[in-house]
Amino acid sequence: MRRLRECIADGGVAIFPADTVYGLACDPLSRDAVRRLYELKGRPPDRPAAVMFFSLPTALEALPELGERERAALRALLPGPLTVLLPNREDRYPLSGGGEVLGLRVPLLPERLAALSALGVPVMQSSANLSGGPEARRLSEIPRALLEGADLVLDGGELPGVASTVLDLREYESHGRWRIVRKGPVGPAEVERALG
Repeated sequence: MRRLRECIADGGVAIFPADTVYGLACDPLSRDAVRRLYELKGRPPDRPAAVMFFSLPTALEALPELGERERAALRALLPGPLTVLLPNREDRYPLSGGGEVLGLRVPLLPERLAALSALGVPVMQSSANLSGGPEARRLSEIPRALLEGADLVLDGGELPGVASTVLDLREYESHGRWRIVRKGPVGPAEVERALG
């Protein structure tokens, strides 16, 4: 956790283990770090990335503009293998490329990775693969160019290997509507149960 915090604070790009696949992380407010992350992946600059908090209380505190219904939904769904799309009412993390949409991740870390939950700062994150390539469930599956280009590589062993479900909650506060944009570990029935 300390090494990751130092890397992010210094404007570096890190490869880290999450609850789904290996990811790339950087300071979401550092233009140079965000540019490097996108260049390493070969990701088009117009494709947004999510912002990850390593604890739900930290995320809720950092986003005071969230409505009560949205907060209740996040408490019911997170942490977990979900990327939640929310209205970006305060134009937070503009370098993440989402504009009016904020992609939010709070991973459910296994015990061996639980120390990361004390990170205390958000990171911009994307999967540790070349743009359009397969996600990595172990370090050996990450392209050499990413491993050599990153400032820090954290080995978390083998991960589940299924990218997060993307859940659109942009109309949840106003109309109670939600939809799954990308299938993943959390299915519609589980979302329905969590949200009532």
